[in-house]
Amino acid sequence: MAATINPTQKEGKVARAIEEQTAKLPSDLFLWAAVGAMAASLSLKLMKNDHISLFVGQWAPSFLLLGIYNKLVKLEGHDKES
Repeated sequence: MAATINPTQKEGKVARAIEEQTAKLPSDLFLWAAVGAMAASLSLKLMKNDHISLFVGQWAPSFLLLGIYNKLVKLEGHDKES
């Protein structure tokens, strides 16, 4: 199924503001945040704080997804025509 672009559909004010701010962040920030979350999770696990370790360990995928979003915003931008 081919992707189509709807020129009448535009981003809202909130989405535009979020994209403008996230585009300012370096892409490495999200990668290092994910690695930091994994390291913190391992440290907490070794200190026998199992529940907190699981909580912190679950941040890594979220940071990586935010990094992908950040990269897409930088490459594609929002509302290329506006």
